[in-house]
Amino acid sequence: MDARRSDVAAAAAVGEIERGNRGVGFGLDTKAVSSLLRNGSTGSDMVDQKLSLIQVASLIESSAKRGTTELNLRGKLVDQIEWLPVSLGKLQDVTELDISENRIMALPSTVGSLRYLTKLDIHSNQLINLPDTFGELSSLIDLDLHANQLKSLPASFGNLTSLANLDLSSNQFKILPDCIGKLMNLRRLIAETNELEELPYTIGSCISLVELRLDFNQLKALPEGIGKLEKLEILTLHYNRIKGNLEMLEELDISSNQIRMLPDSFEFLAKLRVFHADETPLEVPPREVIKLGAQAVVQYVADMVASRGASQKKTDGTSFWAWFRSLFGCCKKDEELGLVPA
Repeated sequence: MDARRSDVAAAAAVGEIERGNRGVGFGLDTKAVSSLLRNGSTGSDMVDQKLSLIQVASLIESSAKRGTTELNLRGKLVDQIEWLPVSLGKLQDVTELDISENRIMALPSTVGSLRYLTKLDIHSNQLINLPDTFGELSSLIDLDLHANQLKSLPASFGNLTSLANLDLSSNQFKILPDCIGKLMNLRRLIAETNELEELPYTIGSCISLVELRLDFNQLKALPEGIGKLEKLEILTLHYNRIKGNLEMLEELDISSNQIRMLPDSFEFLAKLRVFHADETPLEVPPREVIKLGAQAVVQYVADMVASRGASQKKTDGTSFWAWFRSLFGCCKKDEELGLVPA
């Protein structure tokens, strides 16, 4: 293939790469691709070919000059690349960056310069920490960090006040920092499959939280702040070590389940303010009681228990937890393994 045909093929390869990156492109210049093609790569091979560190650096420089706003490097880096070059900070116009499914162990401190970044996907890498400058990503809304090796978050993480969706699942967290409570716009927090033993009391300050997934951890208790999450709709706790009751619960939504009767220990939920059971075939208490509000339901259960006689009255509230736990699908085998309280 002569030089002219090589350049044509190179240009075609660049075009195909760009189309694969939502019209933005990797930023590889034609000469670099031409070189690869002359060494035996074809246009179709180039799309799937992984990039070396030198090529990544060239890509970043080129993308910065072109004002690239979206850059997709998912699974595109050679396995030997464990860090990204400091020139990453030059991508001043980038709003979406996907570097997932590589083997990156560390991000450069210059990542904090990406002030317009709204979406960052780093899942399925080998990150062991985040730089202190990470908290400077003030525009960040969506952050996916799942399937890394993170054990902690930098203190500056609480500065990510625009963050709405955060996935920390499948890491090595034992605790989450108190600064998590500063994320007042956070709507979705996924922290499944870690080693969490407790949640910070500041979790109650995440007032926008709608979904909280904590399955497969080592949690032994829930902080009282959980009851302050007035917008919380989804709370999952499969396979933890929580014991005791939920007497501090202020809001409970059991909508769209198959529950027909509330447990006797429901009477102990003295602080319950909001109770939803939409599309749930509850028979006890009847619908007309539910319409009167959460405390009317609590009082109905208390009166029902009293009418049967004090001798049958539950006094420790444990049965409510057993019932609550059943909503999340925990089974008898889990109890035998000591993964959940009996």
